[in-house]
Amino acid sequence: MAIRSGARHGTGPAQIAGSGPHVFRWESGSALPRWPAAIPDDEVQTGPVTQEPEVPRTQFAKLGRDRIAYQVLGEGPVDLVWIPGIGDALDIRWEYPPYASLLRRLASFSRLIMLDRRGMGASDPVSLEALPSWEEWADDALAVLDAVGSDRAALLGVNDAGLMAMMFAASRPERTHSLILFNSAASISVEDAIPSGLTPQELESLDAYIEENWGIEETGVIGAAELADDSVFMRWVTKNARMSCSPREAGAHLRHLLTTDIRHVLPLIRVPTLVLHRQHAPYITVDAGRYTAEHIPGARFVLVPGTGLMMYLKPNAQILDHIEEFVTGTAPTTDTNRALATILFTDIVGSTQQASALGDRRWRSLMESHDAVAHTVIDQYSGRLVRHTGDGVLAIFDGPGRAIRCAFALRDALTPLNIKIRAGLHTGEVELRGDDIGGIAVHVAARVLEQAEAGELLTSSAVPLLVAGSGIEFEDRGEHDLKGISGTLRLFAVDD
Repeated sequence: MAIRSGARHGTGPAQIAGSGPHVFRWESGSALPRWPAAIPDDEVQTGPVTQEPEVPRTQFAKLGRDRIAYQVLGEGPVDLVWIPGIGDALDIRWEYPPYASLLRRLASFSRLIMLDRRGMGASDPVSLEALPSWEEWADDALAVLDAVGSDRAALLGVNDAGLMAMMFAASRPERTHSLILFNSAASISVEDAIPSGLTPQELESLDAYIEENWGIEETGVIGAAELADDSVFMRWVTKNARMSCSPREAGAHLRHLLTTDIRHVLPLIRVPTLVLHRQHAPYITVDAGRYTAEHIPGARFVLVPGTGLMMYLKPNAQILDHIEEFVTGTAPTTDTNRALATILFTDIVGSTQQASALGDRRWRSLMESHDAVAHTVIDQYSGRLVRHTGDGVLAIFDGPGRAIRCAFALRDALTPLNIKIRAGLHTGEVELRGDDIGGIAVHVAARVLEQAEAGELLTSSAVPLLVAGSGIEFEDRGEHDLKGISGTLRLFAVDD
């Protein structure tokens, strides 16, 4: 994806003096923009539509001379501490919409507390010659809980960070509401009790491979092989790894993990425990997860579908439901009346003048042809025609890429009929009202359409970021005041 800046409309950034329109491209290793994430219902209903969902402020807790980076989101009745594994940086995760959506879902029923343990991300570094023990790393969580005024919290440990969560729960039960482990185990090495664990040779080979290829595409696919061809994901996940730690640091942390065995701690964990494990997770096997659950008194083991090592990889709806019910004691209710969609509005340019010139009968015949063509083209691009709008259509799509291609295909298909259209596009949460849709996102899309010129497809700022890496190019049309919309909204024209 490329975005060219221009000052033709609104107050967009001016061109460089003496040059033509210049192109901004996001390449591997460069800073990615913050991508829009799913917006909770309460923000859709009451928040200004031009504001992105809140990204929590990064703060620091003190642990002796060290500083532990943390963030807090949500106001739920239970404190939930999210402890991520290696390769996951506190400030970068918000740039990937599926991850941001997962965190917001967790924050919808808890006060979500997230941290970078020492040696990771924004927290202070540690000596690679003498890494902290997992018990010492558990002190990081304690420091953060003290900093946010939490007396007791549920702990959610992901992958290798499950060791840190287990140590905390075993040593500080009075501060632990409950324990949740995801794709985690007390040991991943081969033992009689864990027959599917990794052999010493496999452990050594894995360590060498990850340190050699840390932060590049070769390791980006680890635990997410199905996304190997997704350029947007690959740029983000490799950046996330690099921002978490360096290659040499990654190697040291991994060796520390591969030689860790805290199975003796499991019987000492006396708090409610839920162990979630993906059926085909790599490296940390189902047997290792099941063994962990079987040796924690009263623990519940749940096998969930999927192959991804990270929780933000889909499918994860079932995982989130299990966590919500476990933490709150109440099964979640599903709101089937709202959905994330890309909304396309079109209308005929100069329709009033054309109708007057043709007369009622010929205009009605032309509109019937328009409607038939629109129905066919929208169906070809897997969209849903919501309704005809008199001189245009309203349709929704699963994603903006299909909607963009559909808009241009519809424009071209109507040209032989001497029909010129313009189109407006926005991605947001819609209310499903039987066969119709509603909500602020629909209103935004309609206002975007009003700014489009003949033959033009105009989008809100939500759209370019969702098709990054697709080859679709945009021209920045600057900030606009749209009727009925609080604040200003940056618009982009899609290059044909």
